[in-house]
Amino acid sequence: MVLLAASSSSSASPSAASVISIGDGDTLRVADGSRRITIRLACIDAPETAQAPYGMASREELQRLAPVGSGVTLRILDTDRYGRTVAEVIHGGVNVNLAMVRSGQAFAYRQYLSRCDQAAYLGAERQAEFARSGVWAVTGGITRPWDWRQSRRNPSRHSTSTPAGRESLTSSKGGVVRTGSRTTCKSIGSFGRAQELLRQGHTYLDRNGDGVACESLR
Repeated sequence: MVLLAASSSSSASPSAASVISIGDGDTLRVADGSRRITIRLACIDAPETAQAPYGMASREELQRLAPVGSGVTLRILDTDRYGRTVAEVIHGGVNVNLAMVRSGQAFAYRQYLSRCDQAAYLGAERQAEFARSGVWAVTGGITRPWDWRQSRRNPSRHSTSTPAGRESLTSSKGGVVRTGSRTTCKSIGSFGRAQELLRQGHTYLDRNGDGVACESLR
């Protein structure tokens, strides 16, 4: 579920719609009058359905937060390469996208946070990680959905020895630092590499929550 980079334009005002189906943890369908629109939830990335049991748990949480038949308000941000409308979904005054991250059923999608409340999404993710909720039940979090998709597209580039749901961190020299646990800024050794790992979802490298990892490596 790869999004295009956000465009410079956005909708002038929120749009009202009604939920007609839930696809997975970050996709749903809505009715807007006679139109049927597929919505890709902005700012987040949820586990794929095949990432059992996390994918189905994520879908169930989205169903709870935005039940079929309920009215929602859309803050439309963009259209992705698949023609889906990229939006924040509001139901009952609750930002559903943000709630998905806070409950541990989705990750903040760092690559596409520029037009979202970045501090709110990263803060919600830290809260879920601290509580070991959902995808954070595994130390360091499960394999990020963007990495999981990449592994399916390029299986030869990913080690088959990595346990399901675990992360493999690569040092600046290309060797594996650790599997299934955290690493330190000192062992990474490169400021640029630290930022790359942060974008991949290793939030513990950003201790003060300012969006910059391993500032000691500057």
